Amino acid sequence: MFCINVGKVERLIRVLFGIAIFYLGVLHPNEPRLWGFIGLIPVITGILGWCPVYLPFKINTNK
Repeated sequence: MFCINVGKVERLIRVLFGIAIFYLGVLHPNEPRLWGFIGLIPVITGILGWCPVYLPFKINTNK
């Protein structure tokens, strides 16, 4: 289906960063909720280990 093109360290950073954005956007009452849903993008790409933006540039951080 797809190959993993995101390395382990980057995956961890994406998940942590995405959770932080999600928290600030959805759970924190002062920020717009849209940011929370945008935070799901790095969480999903971090969990899957696949980033579709890397494909046209042929980037692969998975060693």
